[in-house]
Amino acid sequence: MPDTAPLIARFDLPDAAATQALGAALAPRLKTGDVVALLGDLGAGKTELARGLIRALFGGNTEVPSPTFTLVQTYEDGAVPLSLWHFDLYRLEDPEEAFELGIEDAFADAVSLIEWPERLGPYLPARRLEIALSHVAEGRRATLSGGSDWPERLKGLSL
Repeated sequence: MPDTAPLIARFDLPDAAATQALGAALAPRLKTGDVVALLGDLGAGKTELARGLIRALFGGNTEVPSPTFTLVQTYEDGAVPLSLWHFDLYRLEDPEEAFELGIEDAFADAVSLIEWPERLGPYLPARRLEIALSHVAEGRRATLSGGSDWPERLKGLSL
C-alpha cells in the first residue's frame, strides 16, 4: 500500500490503555461509510485500538473479541446511530474473498475497521483513514494519515 495520504497526527502509546484511549478518541468522529485501515505487525495493537473505539461507541462492557477466526464481527445498537463492522483479513488468501464477507455492504452502510487491509489489494477504498501501529522502545506509536476530509475531522484529536 503506497503511503500517499497526508500525515495527520502521530501518538506515542506507552501501553494497551493508551492504545484503547486513542480508539475512544476517534469514535465520536466517525460516520457511516468511513473506512479505517489498521496497519501493523502481529501484536502491534490493532485489536486493542479497535476495542477502545468499539467500546466508546457501544458501551464499556461490550465484548470485543479479535475477529481473526471469524474474519468479521458486527456491532449494532439501536441507541447508536451507526453500525460498525470489524474485519481481520489476515487469513484472506485472495482479495475476492472479502466480498463473501459482505464488505461492500459495510463500506456503504457502516463504519469499517479493517485489520490487515493490504489483503484487499485494489479493493481497499482510497477514501480512508490509515492508522499504522508500530513497536517503539516506549511501547507503540500510532501514525494517522488520510486524505479527503480526514485532516479536518481529526483536527485537535488528543488522548
